[in-house]
Amino acid sequence: MKNSEVLELSTEELVARISEERNNLTKLKFAHTVSAIENPTRITKVRKDIARLNTELTKRKAASASENK
Repeated sequence: MKNSEVLELSTEELVARISEERNNLTKLKFAHTVSAIENPTRITKVRKDIARLNTELTKRKAASASENK
């Protein structure tokens, strides 16, 4: 997921996507523990996607908090 794609999402979509990606990460980790998955770098990519989404969500919360002051 690219930053431009993250910026296009609404705040509600961000929260839903974070939840979805966390579930995906849990499934990938479990699958990798049971038997080695074909591409283990997918775990790293999902973790980075979650970080990007969380960063954007934090930026938006900070911006809305500064506007309310």
